[in-house]
Amino acid sequence: MKPATSSSLVLCLPLALCAAGLPTAHAVPVTLQVRGPNGQPLAGAAVAVEVKGRTGRATGAKAEIGQRDRQFTPQLLIVQTGTAVNFPNFDTVRHHVYSISPIKVIDIKLYSGTPTEPIVFDKPGVAALGCNIHDRMSAHVVVVDTPVFGRTDGRGQVSFDLPAGEHALKAWHAGQKSTSLQSLKLDVPAAGGTSTVTLVE
Repeated sequence: MKPATSSSLVLCLPLALCAAGLPTAHAVPVTLQVRGPNGQPLAGAAVAVEVKGRTGRATGAKAEIGQRDRQFTPQLLIVQTGTAVNFPNFDTVRHHVYSISPIKVIDIKLYSGTPTEPIVFDKPGVAALGCNIHDRMSAHVVVVDTPVFGRTDGRGQVSFDLPAGEHALKAWHAGQKSTSLQSLKLDVPAAGGTSTVTLVE
């Protein structure tokens, strides 16, 4: 296996699969573990799977990133393309939310309460958010072209039920230098086994 570089993500896939002979159309439990350059588990990584390589937009999906105690909450939001995101301000001070990211430019001037119109994230990628008034405030919106996504836990793990076959895997972590989602092929066998793959930026 090629050693991980300083910008690498290593993903291990322990597959707790059902009995042999399971039809490939049926889903099997898959656990992904995301590791960093030194092999340590990465908590808070965004992981998405495009099943059979298919992509798609959300219809009517909603989400929110609030502001509490002069911090964004959550600081990592993962959504499917087409999702409308609200930015309610629960603080007693006003905030000015902005992003100059290529996938979505945002400029919500000083405000309290909840802006009238949510922001629709219609392109896949990573948007970095900040507040023009409070420099220590930061967050990221990770936008993916699939409803199959999650965030790794403290052990660097996230689980899905996936059909056997070849899928597209996307991953991103705030510690990496690039703001682009890393991608690779994910093969899920019909029965049993463990797979290890490496994402190198």
